[in-house]
Amino acid sequence: MIVGALGVVFGDIGTSPIYTLQTVFNPEDPHPVPVSDHNVYGVVSLIFWSVMLVVTVTYILLTMRADNDGEGGVMALITLLRKWRRTHPGRKAAAVLATVGLFGASLFFGDGMITPAISVLSAVEGLKTVQPSLGEYVIPITAVIIIGLFMVQRRGTESIGRAFGPVMILWFTVIGAAGIGGILEHAQILKALSPTYAIGFLAGHFHIAFFALAAVVLSITGAEALYADMGHFGRKAISRGWLVLVLPALTLSYLGQGALILKDHANISSPFFLLLPDWGRLPLVLLATAATVIASQAVITGAYSVMAQAARLGYLPRLRVTHTSATTMGQIYVPFVNWLLFVSVLTLIFAFRSSAALAYAYGMTVTGTITITTLLFFYVAHYRWKVPKWLILAGAVPLLVIDGLFIAANLTKLLHGAWLPLLIALTSFTVMTTWQRGREVVTHERERAEGSLQEFIDELRSGKLPVRTVPGTAIFLNRGGVSAPLALRANVEHNQVRHEHVVIVAIDTEPVPRVAEENRVTVNDLGYGDDGITHVTIRFGYMERPHVPAALALLDPSESEGPLDLDRASYFLSKIELRRGKAKTMAGWRKQLFLATSHITADAAEAFSLPRDRTVIIGSHIEV
Repeated sequence: MIVGALGVVFGDIGTSPIYTLQTVFNPEDPHPVPVSDHNVYGVVSLIFWSVMLVVTVTYILLTMRADNDGEGGVMALITLLRKWRRTHPGRKAAAVLATVGLFGASLFFGDGMITPAISVLSAVEGLKTVQPSLGEYVIPITAVIIIGLFMVQRRGTESIGRAFGPVMILWFTVIGAAGIGGILEHAQILKALSPTYAIGFLAGHFHIAFFALAAVVLSITGAEALYADMGHFGRKAISRGWLVLVLPALTLSYLGQGALILKDHANISSPFFLLLPDWGRLPLVLLATAATVIASQAVITGAYSVMAQAARLGYLPRLRVTHTSATTMGQIYVPFVNWLLFVSVLTLIFAFRSSAALAYAYGMTVTGTITITTLLFFYVAHYRWKVPKWLILAGAVPLLVIDGLFIAANLTKLLHGAWLPLLIALTSFTVMTTWQRGREVVTHERERAEGSLQEFIDELRSGKLPVRTVPGTAIFLNRGGVSAPLALRANVEHNQVRHEHVVIVAIDTEPVPRVAEENRVTVNDLGYGDDGITHVTIRFGYMERPHVPAALALLDPSESEGPLDLDRASYFLSKIELRRGKAKTMAGWRKQLFLATSHITADAAEAFSLPRDRTVIIGSHIEV
């Protein structure tokens, strides 16, 4: 599990040394940090302690304990808040923070677009240190690598992790060894491990250190991916991989690069690759390229998890999700998200054309997501775990102050590219909140059109509706247990028939990753135990793929008013065509956005694992 985690989870943060120090001292930066021995010590110390406080303390030691039945990520924190609100409906702060968390998930989706572009670009740019004339091939090579990366996603996280794990072990070994070589040349760099250098740099040269923070934040990119991918490999495997291998290797690399710059300030051009002699740079470029592909894998996998959870919780339409592991439910592939990321990443590569240009945009997604995650974690810790307020404040205040400094520093890059992730996040956030609101409108209108389920059953029982009973089992999928399925009403009113056994199925997505088999189904006879009509509620976790036939097979014949012939049962779906109406349910532009978003909804028969050859679809329309 640790090797698999190394192959997927740590790629993003593990490749940060390629471009972090180079970006800090970039002379073309709108707010350049002067190269001096004092500044080098201060910057290296800031990087080390940022990694320790944000990644090791905030994520490894604290946030990753706030899992939702093993699953992590900002969506897991939102789920915990939603469950808290269910038992404490008066907590408005929880609702506000859940909305803030949704924006954090949107920022992470932007991170999923930028990370592959900047990571692979920065590695391939190492070709310039081998031969400057190779610079013209950087963009084409990067594009080919990105195409290959997204093409193999359907193979699944498990197989990718097994293949990438040994590569990342080699990567961390090499960068750690290269760092040691640099340290031996100028061992005084080890003084940067003392927090006094970071504090002194911030306090004594704040006008320089503040702008340096916008690039220092690149050293903690990938921290959220560790949390979002927790469901794939577990907290213990990720924590051990970080503490035993990743953290020491990163520390050595940053110290070695700092020592190299102290030796010769001209080495700021590419300190990571210059740690090795000429003969070792081309192999390092090849290894770095492989590592940055893995870095991209970390956020791509995390984006799958976050978007799939958002869809299950009602913030996005139903997405087609493929589970790629028979043993680990969290390992999934989401085709729509995959190809959306693919197009976005290629666009960023051809638009920005260098990792330095993308670096200005990168920090905003990282700092925003980390700050929101920290805020949600401490709220959950106080109200769900009953951690004393004084202890919460003692931990939250210093960590949030650090996060706030990172955000403020990155806001200075707003006009230089930081606007991009904010635009991506605002777009994603708007889509998700619009879908949530539109879904509420459609549900209300649908229930009004369908009418009361209990009244419909009473009319059937009393004989007011002329209907003939035919042999067989009919299963009608419905939203909830209040209204009558449109397909059932149409079958009775137009065809004037009903089946001998009628099962009305409502599917609930619980705010937990998985539901135990004994809690899977609940049966309601709707007031009559001998009419052959039953209502069944089937519960699935948001990390499970719903399989209605398998769930119905759990029913005892005594519960379903007789044995169900599931091998020959017919499944009925009500397909709703959405139209724009005149009612002022939403702003006009949001109605158009909701209707446009509805077109990506996955096929219901496939989503619920219904047999195609026995599924009947009856159409209707609803205005929003």
